[in-house]
Amino acid sequence: MERKIAVLADIHGNYSALKAVLSKIDEDPKIEHIYCLGDMIGIGYQTNEVLELLTTHKNISFVMGNHDEAIIDILSGRDPYSKGSEKEHHKWLASRIHHKYVPFLAELPITLRANYNGIQFLFLHYHLKEQNEFMQVDKDPTEKKLDDLYQSSDANVICFGHHHIIHHFKTTERLYLNPSSLGCNNKPLAPFLLIKIGENSEIETSFLEVPYDNKGFLLGYKNLNVPDSDFILQVFHGNQHLKYAYKPYVQ
Repeated sequence: MERKIAVLADIHGNYSALKAVLSKIDEDPKIEHIYCLGDMIGIGYQTNEVLELLTTHKNISFVMGNHDEAIIDILSGRDPYSKGSEKEHHKWLASRIHHKYVPFLAELPITLRANYNGIQFLFLHYHLKEQNEFMQVDKDPTEKKLDDLYQSSDANVICFGHHHIIHHFKTTERLYLNPSSLGCNNKPLAPFLLIKIGENSEIETSFLEVPYDNKGFLLGYKNLNVPDSDFILQVFHGNQHLKYAYKPYVQ
């Protein structure tokens, strides 16, 4: 029997984008499970709304992302990886998170494994160093680099996020997939990945984008005085808010 799963990555506190994607997924009853590859929170400010939607939705499995980890570290009295303005942003988010979500975040695994029709899947936020520390983003990934990183893994398909662009690398060893960031985009589109696994272990991948109204989300950065909002809106959202916040004078 054909199996079908969905993969989400890097929601980054964007409730509107997440709601649009989950609504789209819910239209297909054949999608039996959803894998969320970390960074559910951070960058975006809708922490509680995102976590409420994720934790009350059926059939979702999660792994820890670096932003999730940073906020848990702050809440636990540990020094996070973040520094400077990013750390202030994380501290602001940590001060606003509802206490009921803290145990959920603190108990997130670093990796998950699954088997569908004989295909071994590995899910994680990003490539790991020793002691389960995330590696720096490789902005020039190649098939050889990925095979070298996972040469000791028995996984046939490795799904990860963190680097906010699509990855689709196929080697003789395995398939590497990154759906890109669901919540950070320079257009009002929310990406996710659909994977079909056939009875004979054949794999079909579809990189999909769901349109959504991001106006309220973008303007909320300024309305709430979110720390580091200028940098976030420029780098992670392409300054889309400017067309809403400022209207050019026309003579």
